[in-house]
Amino acid sequence: MTEDPRPLMVTIRCIAYNHERFIRQCLEGFVMQKTNFRFEAIVHDDASTDGTATIIREYAEKYPNIIKPILQTENQYSQGKKIGAIMEQLFPQGKYIAECEGDDYWTDPEKLQRQVDFLEAHPDYSTVCNRTKLYSEYRQQYIGENCCYDKSQTIDVRDIILKGGLFISTCSLLYRKSILPTTLPGYWERCHVGDYPLQIHAAMQGKVYYFHDAMSVYRVENTASWVGRRESISIDKLIATVKSEVQMLKGFAMANPAYKSIFLQRIRIFINTQYPYKTASEDDLKKYIEAFQEDICQYDVLSKMDLWMRSSRFYLLRALRPYKFMHLLQKLHLIY
Repeated sequence: MTEDPRPLMVTIRCIAYNHERFIRQCLEGFVMQKTNFRFEAIVHDDASTDGTATIIREYAEKYPNIIKPILQTENQYSQGKKIGAIMEQLFPQGKYIAECEGDDYWTDPEKLQRQVDFLEAHPDYSTVCNRTKLYSEYRQQYIGENCCYDKSQTIDVRDIILKGGLFISTCSLLYRKSILPTTLPGYWERCHVGDYPLQIHAAMQGKVYYFHDAMSVYRVENTASWVGRRESISIDKLIATVKSEVQMLKGFAMANPAYKSIFLQRIRIFINTQYPYKTASEDDLKKYIEAFQEDICQYDVLSKMDLWMRSSRFYLLRALRPYKFMHLLQKLHLIY
């Protein structure tokens, strides 16, 4: 194996599980990158039961300078490890880190070069991302795009907090390794998702820039995704999941007091939007409300009204809930 003398600039972190149908397309997106620097892709297979690991080995043999496999023999996720903790096992060597899960992929061979060039030229920015196409695995077609804005621009920190983890597609992210904490705070590590706290943390460390060019694809409606692996959850598991994200947001609010009111607003929105009025029994709905009673007691009038309408037996009240009106005002840029 001939050693590439160019500097190692980027580490791609990729987690995969039962992605046999997708992982080849994902890895092709890595090896096709055209750069004037060296990059590596650490690919973590979480003990897949299909042929995912075999395909990763194939690419590691063909592209030993790029593909660096970590092939688990025991499934880490089922043993209770959170995604954030699993990602910590993927030790990056590059100056920058790019993210892409095994069922997503990149479409632009200059993605890494363009994103690195931007961060090299703008030291006050911590992170870049890009427009992402949405591909429905169920419908076998593109069903839309994930666009932060209608042009390339700096992302407002408030949008990153308020609009949740799906506002920015994880497979579009590239950020400075230097912004990562030595160890993850407990509220981050215990959170049921890893990408949303990562995005928030990055925004607290520097500006975030959005490229309005479509350079990646995010698969949705896909049972093989990390989200799709979660079974139809019980009310107890739903409460635990929501609590983990609420605690994460409270942790960031404590660490970043300048944005405390924005984090608290996000907490109210999240608790209300996760209220399972469509699927849960009356007892389960009551259990959900009781679990977050301390937070609900501190709600503003609008948030209380929104939750009350969501819990109404009358469809018309649920349809008119205030947050729908608030989202319209946000789209019109009349409020935040």
